Amino acid sequence: MTERATPQTEHRTTLLRGGEVHSPADPFATAMVVERGHIAWVGSEGAADSFVSGVDEVVDLEGALVTPAFTDAHVHTTATGLALTGLDLSGAESLPEALARVRTYSAAHPADRILLGHGWDSSRWPEQRPPSRAELDGATGGRPLYLPRIDAHSAVVSTALLDLVPDVVSLTGYHPDAPLTAAAHHAVRAAAHGAVSARQRAEAQRAARHRAASLGIGTLHECAGPEISDEDDFVSLLKLAGEEPGTRVLGYWAERVGDEKGARRIRELGAIGAAGDLFVDGSLGSHTAALEAPYADIHGDGAHTGTAHLDAAAVAAHVTACTEAGLQAGFHAIGDAAINRVVTGVRAAAERLGPARVRAARHRVEHAEMLTPATIAAFAELGLTASVQPAFDAAWGGEDGMYARRLGADRARTLNPYAAMLRAGVPLAFGSDSPVTPLDPWGTVRAAAFHRTPGHAISVRAAFTAHTRGGWRAVGRDDAGTLVPGAPADYALWRTDELVVQAPDDRVSRWSTDPRSGTPGLPDLTPGRPLPVCLRTVVSGQTVFVRPNE
Repeated sequence: MTERATPQTEHRTTLLRGGEVHSPADPFATAMVVERGHIAWVGSEGAADSFVSGVDEVVDLEGALVTPAFTDAHVHTTATGLALTGLDLSGAESLPEALARVRTYSAAHPADRILLGHGWDSSRWPEQRPPSRAELDGATGGRPLYLPRIDAHSAVVSTALLDLVPDVVSLTGYHPDAPLTAAAHHAVRAAAHGAVSARQRAEAQRAARHRAASLGIGTLHECAGPEISDEDDFVSLLKLAGEEPGTRVLGYWAERVGDEKGARRIRELGAIGAAGDLFVDGSLGSHTAALEAPYADIHGDGAHTGTAHLDAAAVAAHVTACTEAGLQAGFHAIGDAAINRVVTGVRAAAERLGPARVRAARHRVEHAEMLTPATIAAFAELGLTASVQPAFDAAWGGEDGMYARRLGADRARTLNPYAAMLRAGVPLAFGSDSPVTPLDPWGTVRAAAFHRTPGHAISVRAAFTAHTRGGWRAVGRDDAGTLVPGAPADYALWRTDELVVQAPDDRVSRWSTDPRSGTPGLPDLTPGRPLPVCLRTVVSGQTVFVRPNE
């Protein structure tokens, strides 16, 4: 890729030509003009000649694909950065390997006040159990250690960390030698993150934003809240993102709002809504998602149906207060019982305020995995955006996956029904929930298009839209996430193979390269094929990532 003139800035006029521009304005576009941070024109190579003399910069795309930058609609930025710079157990294939990694990491970081890790998943290990406290004490030499499970809804810790939270034994979710959940987990997490210095935190935030930019992600939705991080972390992240070039960060603060005073507090923090991870339940992996029927893999006395944190009345009160204040509300809900509570509560708010006001607010539900035909219809009726993570299905779906073990195969097949949601008109916004699953936008699109339950799969085109324009629509912006004149100049350049068009109906043909379709092509994401490589990411007309020469 060659350029004329200097690197692009927000106030320069740039012509990109000689590539493939993914634009609904012109399915055959090969060129694009960017001016003052917005798309000014898209069109053909021949028409591009007329712009050459009037621009500050010309970029020869050399056949590269230009697409809107991705939006990751659910991220925990600091935790992502700490996972990138800390102990990563996501690749550990057994309990002994995980303990060996803890031991090696501890020895390599003798000066750290606390050891932080992430990503263990004992459901994938032959031992089918997490490390014990005694094993962690031995691996760390008695130092404080915090290891959340991959879903971040439970954690194992060392004795030295427990000693920093003396009253933890009296809190809900404390277990003498099992993963901590609920209030006990929140308390040890607060202690662990409180030991992280301001310098470490800023380094983690920069690392996460850099990784996002290197993957063609232009915007992150930070899903923060008092039970996830703390106000200092949230405010410092938004400040850093506002002052330093890079991937944009839009922040949600998941705290219940009861009146205008509460809404004003949310805005004063810099949040765009009281949404994100306002917990109605937990996760399936940690047996804390709230279910209507018991978990299939817990036996013994009594039926276990997970943990519900908010009832329908609390949901209704939050939605009502947020709607009246012109603020977006939202909830974390995974299990069917939790989703039923959300639907009942939002419907009650709509009955009080009028359905049009509630729909216009575009309230969100994060994860929304265990839907039924009735709750899918309710999402569409109430205008609820489903902020979902297709990588969850790739990691834990299928006949032999964690979902099937937790729920039984029949119930597991109902999870993440993206095709039915789209048919009903439910708005989808794709994300990663990083660090639960990694920042990986093309992998996310692939996971949705090649769902482990085939009837839930959607086209690559629909999945791509959910991961670009869908994230912008989720924050109330319908003018962004697409390359058309007037839209913000958030885009990425990609090295990829031949572009194809995926037919929406497999009975005809899954792929087409026929230009007569009049539909912009996208990379072939068939499993096993290489994913596109990001060459450059631009946010508001400003280059925030350029891949080094290889």
